[in-house]
Amino acid sequence: MTIRTLIIDDEPLARQELALLLSEHHDIEVVAEAGNAIEGFSQIQQYKPQLVFIDIQMPKITGMELVSMLDPAQMPFVVFVTAYDQYAIDAFSNNASDYLLKPVAAERLAKTLAKIRAASAPQTLRAVEPLTHLPCYAGKRLKIIDVAQTEYIFSDLTGVHVATAQGTFFTQLTLKVLEQQSDFLRCHRQYLVRPQAVAEIVLQESGNAEVVTHSGASVPVSRRYLKPLKQKFGFA
Repeated sequence: MTIRTLIIDDEPLARQELALLLSEHHDIEVVAEAGNAIEGFSQIQQYKPQLVFIDIQMPKITGMELVSMLDPAQMPFVVFVTAYDQYAIDAFSNNASDYLLKPVAAERLAKTLAKIRAASAPQTLRAVEPLTHLPCYAGKRLKIIDVAQTEYIFSDLTGVHVATAQGTFFTQLTLKVLEQQSDFLRCHRQYLVRPQAVAEIVLQESGNAEVVTHSGASVPVSRRYLKPLKQKFGFA
């Protein structure tokens, strides 16, 4: 399967170097390049790439601002490219699949592409047993957390974390697996919440919301997931 790819960067040399690295991967087809965000937005609409490499720092409109303009329902895989690692956290909170530091290293790029391939590969449907316990870590301790004790799960740069009333623990399970093999509800790109842990939903003027759990924890709810979350509990 060929992955249609677009490169958006205001530095011609950076675009050229990245395109050269990508040419070593035969399943990656660079369909176009853009020198700024406005041109890049137009090319995304025209070529509908599956993967976009976007420089963060560009004049007038930044890479992150460009991504915020895209339709979430048709969002390609986004890899931010930057010379400054301080943008990493912001990149992951802005729908990024990954980020790369300039100058882009071939080995690091290969890892990114492997992640994209795995995420875009057709999934074989099969029956799976629902999770009842979650394997977690707390330092050198291996914790077995009962799903019934879990309030919510979230991801950040350090990995995926399981939050209970007693504390938060790291797990190697992905959000996708947890969503597929449990009754956790997606309430945000980086958050899942267990329905039985929800005490109330607090609506916000921005159109977003937050869930308050029975232990008093606050969990963000993005506009995209608010309606199905409300419907789950019988609200129109």
